Formats: sequence, structure tokens, C-alpha cells
Amino acid sequence: MKPDVLIDGVLVSGDDASVSVFDVGYQRGFGCFEAMRAYGGVPFRAVEHLSRLESSAAALHLDLVDRETIAGWVSDRAASGGDCVVRVFVSATSFDAPPRVVVFAEPIPEVPVGLRLMPLPAPWHPAGRGTELVGAKTMSYAPNLAAMRRAVAAGYDDALLIDDDGCVLEGPTYSVGWATGGRVYTPALGQGILGSITRAAVFEVAATAGVEVEEGRFPLEQTLAADEMFVMSTVREVRPVVRVDDVEFEPGTVTEVLASGFRALVTEETA
Repeated sequence: MKPDVLIDGVLVSGDDASVSVFDVGYQRGFGCFEAMRAYGGVPFRAVEHLSRLESSAAALHLDLVDRETIAGWVSDRAASGGDCVVRVFVSATSFDAPPRVVVFAEPIPEVPVGLRLMPLPAPWHPAGRGTELVGAKTMSYAPNLAAMRRAVAAGYDDALLIDDDGCVLEGPTYSVGWATGGRVYTPALGQGILGSITRAAVFEVAATAGVEVEEGRFPLEQTLAADEMFVMSTVREVRPVVRVDDVEFEPGTVTEVLASGFRALVTEETA
């Protein structure tokens, strides 16, 4: 059964929810979105997610309704879904009309305990090049999802995006980090990767736990030589990586510290 959907604040049955085929978001992918995880009906770090949504909309020159209104819609759907993922889509409709905001909650999808990643080049990625949409979470996700589907077709769980110089960027829908000698390394935001809400929270946990984090530009070879590796995202939270290409990893203590610390932080903020 499809979940009920709020379209500009109007509750619509999931079976009847729709947008026009003339919507620019549908025709051109011109819009932005957010996905936030709710625990017991309480969204985790909704303020940060909505701030990023506003930033993404501003980059696209879309005029959103006020934050309090969208926050109310998010809270409504989170309460209806309990433990769920709340998705917010902002579609341009046309360039002469206000954008449409769609909000709904869906069940948390199953995620492998340990992820197998296929390194793939990402020539579409900003990778440190300045563009007006760097940091925006736009609906134009076709290249990322195509990379994911290519990896799955090859027997992996997902892709690991690599820039033209062979440096690690991120996953199609997640951030990455790895640990060597107890120290965490992760691609810097300056490489044009998305400013992940989960990533920021995880590194708060790292600081509290005394785990040093170094952000920078790192070649794939350095990642493959790590002691352990993990991904960070709204849906996955913190999950170990068990294989990249033909290199295998064992889930390690740093990943466990960050994963358990993140769950404790979530419990503290959503209790």
C-alpha cells in the first residue's frame, strides 16, 4: 500500500498522488529534495535538512514556502510513519509559478550489513570544480543512479565514485570514510561532495570519542590500503564496507565506535 502524500500541504492518497507531465521537475529534473530519517516519529536533525533544502532551492532560484510550514509537513508525515524515511521533493512546476512541495514517509529499506563497492569514474561530478550547483541536492540524479545500477549489475551493492585523477569522492547516495592506524580519512567538501547531515553528525561523534579525522583529497590506492572502511548516509547511518573492487575489508573498531556513537546521538536527540 502506497503511503499518503502531502502535496503543498494537502493530504492525498498514495494511489492518487501525481504531478503534471508538464511539470518542469518531471520533464527536466529541475528541482531539489531532502530525505531525513525519523525515529519513533521524530525526524533526526530536521533543522539541518531543511537548511540544506533552502540552500538547494536558492541555488536553483526556486522560492520555497516558509520553513515553518515545510517543517510542519515533515513532522506530520514523520508522526504517521514512526520509524521511517521522510522525503521532501521541491519541483519547479514551471518558471512562472511557485514550486510544488511533496512530502511523504516511506518504510526504511533493507540495507546490507556490509557493503561491496565498485569504483567507477564520475566525469559528471564537480570534483572540486566550481559550479553554481555545488552542494545542492538536486533532483537530477540520473548519472549517480546509473552508476549504482552498473555496480549492482556487476554483482556489487553500490558504486564508489572516483574523479578524473583517481581520487575518491563519495557514493551515489552516501559519504565515505576509512581508518588507518585509528585515524579517519574522508574526502573534503571542497571536492564538491554533498555536505551530508549524517557525515557531520558522525564526525561530532568522532571528536567526542577522541578519533582524529582528516579531510582531504585521497587517491583510491590509499583507500584500498586502509584498515577499515565505512559509509555514512541517512538511510544507512554508519555501515562497514567489506569489499572495494577485489580488496576485502574486515569491519573494525573505529567503524563500530562511530556507528554506536551515532546511534546514541540519535537516541539522545529524538527521545
